[in-house]
Amino acid sequence: MTEELQRKLIVALDVEDYDRAARLVETLARHVGLFKVGSVLFTREGPRVCELVKGSGAGLFLDLKFHDIPNTVAGAVKSAANLGADMITLHLSGGEAMLQAASAARSESGRPKMKVVGVTVLTHLTFDDFHSLFLSDRSKNETILALAKLAEKCGLDGVVASALELPLIRRHMGPDFAVVTPGIRMADAERDDQVRVSTPKKAIRDGASYLVVGRPITAAPDPERACQKILEDMAP
Repeated sequence: MTEELQRKLIVALDVEDYDRAARLVETLARHVGLFKVGSVLFTREGPRVCELVKGSGAGLFLDLKFHDIPNTVAGAVKSAANLGADMITLHLSGGEAMLQAASAARSESGRPKMKVVGVTVLTHLTFDDFHSLFLSDRSKNETILALAKLAEKCGLDGVVASALELPLIRRHMGPDFAVVTPGIRMADAERDDQVRVSTPKKAIRDGASYLVVGRPITAAPDPERACQKILEDMAP
């Protein structure tokens, strides 16, 4: 059971420099399934941080949230595959043509098992924020389901979504549709800038495929112990 839970845990390397990332990778690699490299670290350090993660034996979640014209996104997907990414993100709001181009590029990259997941609504946004931004009068559930169904239609593996939307997605999309869940906090932890959050235990119980945990582990005085506490809370 422990290995199964470890495969579901993604630690976000939301740090600003290579040395800090390297210390975290060395400390945590045996406890987690993947490390997430986002835009801050990748912009500063580039491909060498991807090599760091791959060299640790853990998987690489390259979280750059591609959102551009279809041809550009297709090229970015192929580049991510060349870096050894095991999972990548893009924004579902980029639309059907962009998503289909990403799916096709993954197939053409020679790494068909690389997971491509789409971002629904960023977890720092309330749904009032979202609907105001996009001038939409759809309900929260309608918005989430429409985006999840678009992802499936376009050949993506799943979505990135708040744990609060997990029961809805699981009910309508089935057990094999991947749901990557950020905004994970222990019950007694600060929310930081996350709005829609959940505990590890509840997120796993509600059907999360992967949990993304950043500051509760990486900013802890003892990241390894913090990681172990997350895994303990994930257990049934």
